[in-house]
Amino acid sequence: MQHQDGGTAGDPTLRRVMLKISGEALMGDQGYGLHPPTVERIAREVQSVHEMGVEICMVIGGGNIFRGLQGSAQGMERTTADYMGMLATVMNALAMQGAMESLGIHTRVISAIPMDQVCEPYIRRRAVRHLEKKRVVIFAAGTGNPYFTTDTAATLRASEMSCEAIFKGTKVDGVYDRDPMKYPDARRYDRITYDEVLQKHLKVMDASAIALARENGLPIIVFSLDAPGGFRSILAGEGTYTRVED
Repeated sequence: MQHQDGGTAGDPTLRRVMLKISGEALMGDQGYGLHPPTVERIAREVQSVHEMGVEICMVIGGGNIFRGLQGSAQGMERTTADYMGMLATVMNALAMQGAMESLGIHTRVISAIPMDQVCEPYIRRRAVRHLEKKRVVIFAAGTGNPYFTTDTAATLRASEMSCEAIFKGTKVDGVYDRDPMKYPDARRYDRITYDEVLQKHLKVMDASAIALARENGLPIIVFSLDAPGGFRSILAGEGTYTRVED
């Protein structure tokens, strides 16, 4: 088990972080869609970190909704399909907002595509102010542009919000040299550089997101979102994870 330098419970090592999760993380054991108990469980993980005084941004992918539409999207031009995926992220963000607010946490959904009836448009200063007021901010609709993934959107927003790290929640407790679900002898990295991730084609984030994180000196912390208390334990200076940095 790897321990991060410094920090004890209640004294988080980081003050503002970005949590990036896939849309698939919200669907539980279902093939697609939202699984309310799973959404609530993740909301409670975020709540446990929020209670430490950490300012939290989130970006959620849209795969749980859009994967189910991909059959109908075949033959569709990439731009249209990407916009459909962006709308799926808004649906997930609203679901997470509902779960967070049911726990008493003030949450704002901020969309890169204006849709004033359901969420706020992206204005950087306003988003920063929400964080300063200890609201959880969920950034939806990616970057607002086709051809960019939600990984890139998370890295972009984390840079704009001056986050100190990106937390990538996955099904495994870090980055491995090969798929640990298929290979029991797969080796987990405690630390790895951005360049090694790119050279070894490790599936942490897409290449443009990794490059953007490297340019802005944003460490990426890959951890298991399925492990109860995993998010909080890392911020308390404990836990098992992989840290990607220079």
